[in-house]
Amino acid sequence: MFLKSLTVYNKKNLIRSITFNKGINLVVDYTPKDALKTSSGNSVGKTTVLRLIDFCLDGSIEKIITDSEFKIKNTTIENFLTKNNIIVTLTLVDSLDTKKPREIKIERNFLKRSEKIQKINGEKCTNEEFSKKLKSLIFNTDSEKPTFKQLKSKNIRDEKNKLTNTIKVLSPYDTDVAYETLHLFWFGVDIDLSKDKLVKDKNIEERIQAKMRKESTLPQINQSLIVIEKEIKELVIKKESFNLNEKYEQDLKILNEIKYSINSCSVNISRLELRRDLIEESKVELEDKVSAINIEEIRQIYSRASKLIPNIQRTFEETLDFHNTMILGKVAFITEELPELKNQIIQDKQKLKSLLKSESIISEKLNKSGAIEDLQKIIDLLNMCYERKGNLEEQQRSWIVSNEVLEVTNNEIQKMNSATYSKDELIQSKITKFNEYFSEISKQLDGVSSVLSADIQDGVYKFIVTSLDSNLGTGAKKSQMASFDLAYIRFADENSIPCLHFILQDQIENVHSNQITNLFTEIVGQINCQYVLPVLSDKLPSDLDVTELQVLKLAQDDKFFRV
Repeated sequence: MFLKSLTVYNKKNLIRSITFNKGINLVVDYTPKDALKTSSGNSVGKTTVLRLIDFCLDGSIEKIITDSEFKIKNTTIENFLTKNNIIVTLTLVDSLDTKKPREIKIERNFLKRSEKIQKINGEKCTNEEFSKKLKSLIFNTDSEKPTFKQLKSKNIRDEKNKLTNTIKVLSPYDTDVAYETLHLFWFGVDIDLSKDKLVKDKNIEERIQAKMRKESTLPQINQSLIVIEKEIKELVIKKESFNLNEKYEQDLKILNEIKYSINSCSVNISRLELRRDLIEESKVELEDKVSAINIEEIRQIYSRASKLIPNIQRTFEETLDFHNTMILGKVAFITEELPELKNQIIQDKQKLKSLLKSESIISEKLNKSGAIEDLQKIIDLLNMCYERKGNLEEQQRSWIVSNEVLEVTNNEIQKMNSATYSKDELIQSKITKFNEYFSEISKQLDGVSSVLSADIQDGVYKFIVTSLDSNLGTGAKKSQMASFDLAYIRFADENSIPCLHFILQDQIENVHSNQITNLFTEIVGQINCQYVLPVLSDKLPSDLDVTELQVLKLAQDDKFFRV
C-alpha cells in the first residue's frame, strides 16, 4: 500500500492537506537563517506528519502530544486536538500508477467514548476490529501473530529504538520468539504462531518449580509417602482390633475425607499464593528501581550548568520522570494477571473455611462418642498420618502436573522448532535473494555492503544485520536502515509478499550530504516506493534542488497545527 493523502481538519477549518508522491516526499522546515538564535526549527511539527500517519495506522495519541524522550505532555496541542474535535484522514492506495486503485480510507479523531471517530472505509470500528481490519486489508492475513503494530513498526522510524536498530524494531517487552515470528513473516515463511505463548508458559512453570524445589523435591515426597503409608497400615491394624459401632466408623470416614479435602484446598491456595508472590516480587523489584534521587540537589547542579551551557534543553526531573514512567509501564504489564489470581485465592479460602468448620463439627461429635482412651490415641495418630499423607499427595500431584505441563510444552515447542528447522533451506534461500538487493543498495548508498543472516540460537531463529565496516557511526547506521527498508520493498514485490510501500524516517540529517544526494537522486527512484522525510532546510545539500520533492513546508511562524 502507498500513501495517497493526509488531511487534518474539523467542521470549521481545513488545517493541513498533504498529497504524497512516489519517491522522495520531504517535510521541510524553512525557519529563516536571520531568525532569532533560539529559533531552531526543531519544534515546528516536522515529525508530527510521521506520527499522524502512525496514529491513523492504530497508533497512540501519546506520541503526538508527548515528548518522545522525556514523556512530557504538550497540553497546548492536546487541548487543541480535543477541544476542537480535530479529525485526521489518511488515504492509502495499492498503486500510484493506475487510474482507479484500491483505496483504504482511515478516519480518526482524538476524543473518547461516544464522541470517538474511528472508521475504515466509512465503517465504525472498535479498537480490536480496527487493528485486525487494517492488518487484513494491508497484509492480507487474519493470523493472530505478528500483530499489525509489529508489522508496521519497520516502516515508521520515529522512535529511538527504530532509529538505532535496523531490524530490532519492537517494544522492550517483546521476546525472541516474537522477533522470530515477525522476521520469518517478512520473508513469507509460515510458522506456528502459538510458540510465543508456549515459551512464556514454560518460563512461568519453571519459576513455580524453582519455588517448589525449595520446600521439597518429587523423590523426597515419594520416599516420604512410602514411610507414611506403612505407618497408616500399622495404625489401621491396631484400630481394627477394637470393636466399633457402624456409626462411629462412618463419621470417622467422613472426617478423613474432610481432612483430605482440607489438605488439597490448602495446597492449591499455597500454589496460587506462590504465583501471586512471584508476580508481586517482580512488581516490587521494578518499583524499587523508581529513582528517588534528591531533586533539589540536581536542580542546583542544572542551574549552575545552565550558566555554562545556555542551550541545555532537558531537566533532570524530565529524565527522571521518563525513567519512572517506563518502570511503571512494566509494572502494569506484569501485574495484569493479579486481580483474577487474588479473586481465586479468596474463593478457595472461603471453601477452606467451610471445610474447617465441618471438620470441627465431626471431630466434636466423635469426641463425645465415648471412645476409649487408647483407641482415641490411635485415631489421633491415624488422622495426623492421613493429614500428612494428603499433604504429601497434593505436593506430589502438583509436581506431577507441573512436570507433565513442562513435558507437553517442551514437546510442542520442539515440534514447532522441528517444523521451522525443516524450512531452513527455504529460509536461507530467501535471505540469499534478499541480500542481492540489500548488499547492492547499501554499497551504492555508502560504499559498504551490508548483509542479513539468520541462525538458530537457543531454539529460535535470530536475524542479524552485519556490515563489512563493523564500526558504523550514526549516519552510516541510518544509511544501513534505509538500504534495508528499500531492499525489503523490492524483495517483497519480487516475491508477491504484501507490504507497506512507504518508509517514514526521522533524523535523516545525520546522514552525510553525499549519501542524501545519492538517496534522493538515484536510489529511491529505482524502487517502487515512497520515502517520507522530515528535514531542516539548512541540513540539505546546498547543490540539491528539492523543490519538486517537497510535500509540506513549515516554519516557526507556520507550524503544522498553526497553534
